[in-house]
Amino acid sequence: MDEASSPRQEDETTADWHPADVLAALKKRGLTLAGLSTSNGYHSTAAGKALKRQWPALERLIAEAIGRKPAEIWPSRYRAMPNASQPEYSDDRSA
Repeated sequence: MDEASSPRQEDETTADWHPADVLAALKKRGLTLAGLSTSNGYHSTAAGKALKRQWPALERLIAEAIGRKPAEIWPSRYRAMPNASQPEYSDDRSA
């Protein structure tokens, strides 16, 4: 996504993307949350859960799929982390 087509928020540096904007970015690339989940070994609903709650492994998958960093999409989730590109969470696929 280029700057002209990135989601507009009141303050783009601090506001999380709206879930619909994430879905639209995936759709523009011919991807779905279910497809992204299952192609990476997760249940089909897993990536959708990452839109509503922290799940760093899925956040990374979604961000990579749309060419962004997770901290760009969900700054509120990464704000307090010293290295936003490498959150200190486990890659627990059972959650």
